[in-house]
Amino acid sequence: MLTEWKEAVCEANKALKELELVKWTSGNVSYRDPASNLVIIKPSGIHFAALTPDDMVIVDLDGKVIEGHLKPSVDTASHLYVYKHRDDIHSIVHTHSPFATSFAIRGLDIPSYTTTAANLFNERVPCSDFAAIGEEDVGKQIIDHLGDSPAVLLRSHGVFTVGKDIEHALKAAVILEETAEYAHYATLHEPDIEPLSSSVIAACNHFYKTSYGQKNTIKG
Repeated sequence: MLTEWKEAVCEANKALKELELVKWTSGNVSYRDPASNLVIIKPSGIHFAALTPDDMVIVDLDGKVIEGHLKPSVDTASHLYVYKHRDDIHSIVHTHSPFATSFAIRGLDIPSYTTTAANLFNERVPCSDFAAIGEEDVGKQIIDHLGDSPAVLLRSHGVFTVGKDIEHALKAAVILEETAEYAHYATLHEPDIEPLSSSVIAACNHFYKTSYGQKNTIKG
């Protein structure tokens, strides 16, 4: 069942380790199939290097295991809450990337100091309130704070990014860590540095959405 998507979710989870966004077995990627509304997610506590597509767990939006021989991620309820409340979201990435998590520990938003941040995150990456891991409360915090950014910092825990597909959610996680690193060093040297103005952020975001990348791909 959903063989192609299990392979894609497995590959994306392995990428988290390769991109140094996670350590040990923490973090996960999920994908919601638009045709069936079933969700594919990483199993709990399995090392990334050992993951295979057959290890991916398929659940319905109520959390019932449809296919899989392993226990799904402890973050499954959080992912499902987001999917049930945002029809436009089809992939969620959860990491503990160090620079972004350092802002989450302090309960701080990450304002857009760079045009790259403005392109992807608009005004800021928001930080949520605290929520207990393994509960729907995490998903509620994501929904309540997400706004028009594809990323949320979960207070005292880590990072959640979302997207219309796996690539967009994973890209947001990568660019968020880069953004957090730059913000960390910039504010370390200049604590009162001002983020970009709202007008510049709006212009950057509009240009990125309308002009960046390839609109038509020629196959062959």
